[in-house]
Amino acid sequence: MEAMQSLSFRPSPLDPLRKNIPQFTNVRSLGTKRVPFIISASASTVSAPKREKDPKKRVVITGTGLVSVFGNDVDTYYDRLLAGESGISLIDRFDASKFPTRFGGQIHGFTSEGYIDGKNDRRLDDCLRYAIVAGKKALENADLGGDRLEKIDKERAGVLVGTGMGGLTVFSDGVQNLIEKGHRKITPFFIPYAITNMGSALLGIDLGFMGPNYSISTACATSNYCFYAAANHIRRGEADLMLAGGTEAAIIPIGLGGFVACRALSQRNDDPQTASRPWDKDRDGFVMGEGAGILVMESLEHAMKRGAPIIAEYLGGAVNCDAYHMTDPRADGLGVSSCILSSLEDAGVSPEEVNYINAHATSTIVGDLAEINAVKKVFKTTSGIKMNATKSMIGHCLGAAGGLEAIATIKAITTGWVHPSINQFNPEPSVEFDTVPNKKQQHEVNVAISNSFGFGGHNSVVAFSAFKP
Repeated sequence: MEAMQSLSFRPSPLDPLRKNIPQFTNVRSLGTKRVPFIISASASTVSAPKREKDPKKRVVITGTGLVSVFGNDVDTYYDRLLAGESGISLIDRFDASKFPTRFGGQIHGFTSEGYIDGKNDRRLDDCLRYAIVAGKKALENADLGGDRLEKIDKERAGVLVGTGMGGLTVFSDGVQNLIEKGHRKITPFFIPYAITNMGSALLGIDLGFMGPNYSISTACATSNYCFYAAANHIRRGEADLMLAGGTEAAIIPIGLGGFVACRALSQRNDDPQTASRPWDKDRDGFVMGEGAGILVMESLEHAMKRGAPIIAEYLGGAVNCDAYHMTDPRADGLGVSSCILSSLEDAGVSPEEVNYINAHATSTIVGDLAEINAVKKVFKTTSGIKMNATKSMIGHCLGAAGGLEAIATIKAITTGWVHPSINQFNPEPSVEFDTVPNKKQQHEVNVAISNSFGFGGHNSVVAFSAFKP
């Protein structure tokens, strides 16, 4: 992002265009298999390895669960996205009147009834509450609710739910108690409920999942990093099933104030619902959101053995780093374009097979066009590709963004409809892609990618498609 530009950092020594290299080979690891991915600098075609055929290594999506500004039901969430509804409103959780930004994608009326017992519910940070509810709802969607969970081998089931900010409310309250009342008034839950791994840990404890269990925190790229790592646990034979995604609850005074200090947020207080406007010439920063998005990921072999409802297929993904700046993206797009190419290599698909992109598209002045520049390096023609921005309606949910956007991507695959990018009033002419402006479009998705990038230069891309036996 364009924030904090006064800080000085060493630029990358890499030649972003690599003009003098006619051909290069990038070799990545796919499980125990290594395959070349050869890209010609002058040609528009890509020779990609074939898609994974081994049912033990194919990863399918069998459940989705979320907590969002549009509620906790996946179908309702996507229906409201298709309708082009904005979930942005003035913040009323605390007095934001003295902040230069006074709005966000704040969740109202959230309840964890039926998923968390009352005593724990009162203690938990919202970041943890959102994770537990979304994770359990994903399992219900995967036909693993209640007693059905007993039919899987829990020693081979894991949890990988990340967060960018962690239990920020618990942390903020603890610091305030320390300053105002002394250390004896700090809750014993201060450390456990503030650290980023506790969402995965509490889900694992509650469900009895004894497989891989940890969190990843890569700012706004967190969820995609979790999907990528979870899929690799399955591909390597370390797990049959993984709950993976992200959670975030940072719309509190210190969270809002921190991003205000970064000069990253829109200040369109007079019209909050039009504030998040990716690719629009008049965009002035992102809008904070919150929630959780979690997928049930399984090996195809495991899913078929238990007769699971297979929703879509995870084809592959990639992660890397710009190695450039704390908050700004590389203007040349090298990190992002390399990440997209690596994700397609991992997925075993060529750029020509991709016809839908759920963009990171945060509505920041620099970030939106940097992503466009990177995408253009990979896809030689914009014809036939739909690219939309979920954040235009729900805001930027930080560590949970990729989870909620992956669910939107999967729903686009299963419904044949892509949601609009709203607030497209004065589009940047250099975008060139069909951004699905202001109104949903019918579109049969062949291969979809979902982009997520985070402070620190963290890039992540995941690819999905309809499941085909």
